[in-house]
Amino acid sequence: MFQNNPLLAQLKKNLHAKTPRVEGIVKSTERGFGFLEVDPQKSYFIPPKNMKNVMHGDKISALLKIEKDREIVEPERLIEPFLNRFVGKIEKKDKKLFILPDYPFLKDLIICRPHKNCVDVFQTGDWAVAKLIQHKLNGNHIFYAELIKEIAKSNSPFIPWWVTLSRHNLERKAPIIEKNDLVLKDNSNRRDLTHLNFITIDNFNTKDIDDALFIEEDNDGHFCLTVAIADPTAYIKSGSRLDVIASQRGFTNYLPGFNIPMLPRNLSEDMCSLNPNERRPVLACCIKILKNGNICNKINFFLAWIKSKSKLCYEHVSDWIEKTGSWKPETKSIENQILLLHRLCLLRIKWRTLNAVLFKDSIEYRFQFSDTGIVEDVIIEKRRIAHKIIEEAMIIANISAANFLSKNLGFGIYNTHAGFDSINAENVVSFLKNYNLKFTVKEITSLKGFCNLRRVLNILSNNYINSRIRRYQSFGDFSITPSPHFALGFSEYATWTSPIRKYSDMINHRLLKSIINNDKNVTKPSEDIKLRINEQKRRNRIAERDISDWLYVLLFQKKEFKNKKFKAEIIDVSRSGIRAKLLENGANIFVPALFLHPIREELIFNQETGTVFIKGVLHYKISDLIKVILLEIRLQTRSIIARLDP
Repeated sequence: MFQNNPLLAQLKKNLHAKTPRVEGIVKSTERGFGFLEVDPQKSYFIPPKNMKNVMHGDKISALLKIEKDREIVEPERLIEPFLNRFVGKIEKKDKKLFILPDYPFLKDLIICRPHKNCVDVFQTGDWAVAKLIQHKLNGNHIFYAELIKEIAKSNSPFIPWWVTLSRHNLERKAPIIEKNDLVLKDNSNRRDLTHLNFITIDNFNTKDIDDALFIEEDNDGHFCLTVAIADPTAYIKSGSRLDVIASQRGFTNYLPGFNIPMLPRNLSEDMCSLNPNERRPVLACCIKILKNGNICNKINFFLAWIKSKSKLCYEHVSDWIEKTGSWKPETKSIENQILLLHRLCLLRIKWRTLNAVLFKDSIEYRFQFSDTGIVEDVIIEKRRIAHKIIEEAMIIANISAANFLSKNLGFGIYNTHAGFDSINAENVVSFLKNYNLKFTVKEITSLKGFCNLRRVLNILSNNYINSRIRRYQSFGDFSITPSPHFALGFSEYATWTSPIRKYSDMINHRLLKSIINNDKNVTKPSEDIKLRINEQKRRNRIAERDISDWLYVLLFQKKEFKNKKFKAEIIDVSRSGIRAKLLENGANIFVPALFLHPIREELIFNQETGTVFIKGVLHYKISDLIKVILLEIRLQTRSIIARLDP
């Protein structure tokens, strides 16, 4: 009697409509069930049977129900799938193709087929770009994907690079050069400075040389520094094919083992590169630095021709200054250039210590590869005196460019850093009180006060305090109008010294040239290009990190690393353990809670303060040095699990 009853159907519809609903992100677990995370403080249980229709990361709407006195959710509607375009590894079974998405929480194979325009032939172990075209929550009985293109064959040594670049939709080849691209298009009058003893200092194998320096000292002890920067905009007109490509790439992408240039290599490593004894067009700046370290306000930008007299490398120059090794400058004039640049460097470091912000030297790690691209080792590279010589010269040049742009145009691409926002400033003041450091919000949100805080912290030299303060700081940014760079301690800062590698520097080159040429119709850079550059910088940085994580896992899979002991520095505290960096090679490792203390209820992880308490007693904090033993190397998740060495 109730069959096909319209009243009953309407009643069911009304009840269904009144059932409360929640929206959130699906979080899966190793044990089949999951959670719908509505916000950081609230989540709902998803039973295993309901998890079969969703994927980790899906944004969904779900029905909120009570089952066995417990709130659960039943997925109802897909708002945004976690997978759309994705990368994965192919598996072939019974002539059918499947793809395993390359995400740690996605462990199920998805049946797939090549797109009609895809001509690649796929085998087990190959990698591909795919698109999810069927989702179970949309009424389909299976998840289904189309293969768009092959990334790499199963035996390729470049899988970590090509897969990562494909995931982040980044280029993997240099731009293609055309005949007209090699023609000098900027016929402006240029000063002939080819007789001056310009030198370059870079890494030994650097091919895209951006900057050359020439320095003199006058009778009063003041320095006159001429900074000559490669001039790719002399070849690349605004709006041209290569300019559009450069604007899309944003940067040369420096990855472990090699780089992917922003410009064609014929330009970046030859025609524009300031190679020794080659006549090259440059944008130059002559800057006077007084003997007290101050930069003179009178700044002169101009176009020129130069001929670098020597390509020097950081290691040789540092060895010579530090009186170690056998290398020495080829000529007295080159020797004199190094000595003057060294004196200027020490003068400016002293000035910046008193008037701006200096950060401690950081250690960098570099992978070493075999001829076939197999990672073999990681070496430590410390910043030495020659690195600082170039750094100080470039800082002088970029301060000068910012000042020149501001006075003449009032806009450009400025590098900015806002210090602390008002909320974080209050947190900083409160935190510092615990260490008897008294500052006010007003003080540390001013450029002068921020610099003073950094100087106090440098003297204090407490790594834990420094790590907590960094956590409250803003991220670096770009601005179209002049704005302070708190992290460097300058009222304005605009880079122009790497136009071969950075599109923002190419923009500033064109603006500086417009001032030199007295152009009246100068186009202000758009907010859109600023945002694009920022986004590209972020993607490049993530790609470099992802590739490094993959390479560490490949390296550590070798037998000699299993159960090996390392010293490490704690860099992060999460809800489930601690992350640390191995001091010997820079690898990030994870120590789960279980290996810190066997009784979970007696452990407290405070992410806000970066501390770990056991039975109410502080045992570990960020910046602590610990000893660990490697336990497990997980290739699929690119993670390294360790335990403490008692």
